[in-house]
Amino acid sequence: MLQAVSIPAALLAELRIFHRRGPNMLGDDLPGLRLRRLTGGRKNRVFAWDGPDGEVCLKLYRADNRDRAAREYQALVHLAESGITAAPQPLWHDPDPELPAVAMTMLPGRALPDLGEPASALRGVAGVLSELRTVQVGPFTNTPRIGSAKDVVQRLMDTWSGQLDDHADDPHTYDMQLLLDAWSAHGDAEILLEPAPRIFSRGDSNLLNWLWDGTDARVVDWEFAGYSDTAYDAAELVEHLSARAIDDAWWISLLPDLGINDENRCRRFLAAQRTVALRWLSVLWKRRDDRADEFDAQHARVRDLMTHDFV
Repeated sequence: MLQAVSIPAALLAELRIFHRRGPNMLGDDLPGLRLRRLTGGRKNRVFAWDGPDGEVCLKLYRADNRDRAAREYQALVHLAESGITAAPQPLWHDPDPELPAVAMTMLPGRALPDLGEPASALRGVAGVLSELRTVQVGPFTNTPRIGSAKDVVQRLMDTWSGQLDDHADDPHTYDMQLLLDAWSAHGDAEILLEPAPRIFSRGDSNLLNWLWDGTDARVVDWEFAGYSDTAYDAAELVEHLSARAIDDAWWISLLPDLGINDENRCRRFLAAQRTVALRWLSVLWKRRDDRADEFDAQHARVRDLMTHDFV
């Protein structure tokens, strides 16, 4: 049973004053409020707060129509009630319309990309993901994860295709269109739009959110949580940009632990893998000038996946 914890109303009121004066005022440590700024958090602000009951993680969210604060808190409550110990324990949620906040316990460990040999922790990651596949979809039965297969397919077919048309004179457009056509020829969109058994998903595969203490893997950042399917989530992990530091041989060896262990899932996994890799190429295409090396590497990655199966 979750323990009730009081919301520090005075602290949050002061933080919202800072936010109104300028979001950059929340960009550094605030020692007067016993707050130490933590890295990550996307466009949110994440602090370690030395509160009356010890240090906790305090997350302040950019308000948007997805209500990520409520989504993350609901996910953490669901995980705690399901007996999952690899995620933070939720403490409280303050659904303010201007700067919503969630507090949760701090987790030990170092982010996987910061490890000398991050591959050594991958078995731990796979073990946690296997445990998560046993969690019921529960309150997320009708809530897809952010960045779902359907959303990514639509972005590629509609948004990115239209952007390429608008940049017909760009020297990269011809090659990008060829890859988009190759993806279409594989029939990946149709495969991913087929019904698949739903699983509870954390919705974000960035390895920076995975912590390893030498023995156990734990994972933070659940604001994209929702339902997904096993094959798509496995492909999302393997093809995330943060995963490129891990040799493909490691990922291939882990596929059975990620639930890719039959012909139908493998078919869907390969379709998802090509789709997710192409989606990251479309993201880097927008930054092709200032992130040229990453764009070129992802271009080569997608070209290879379009012509050779991963498994």
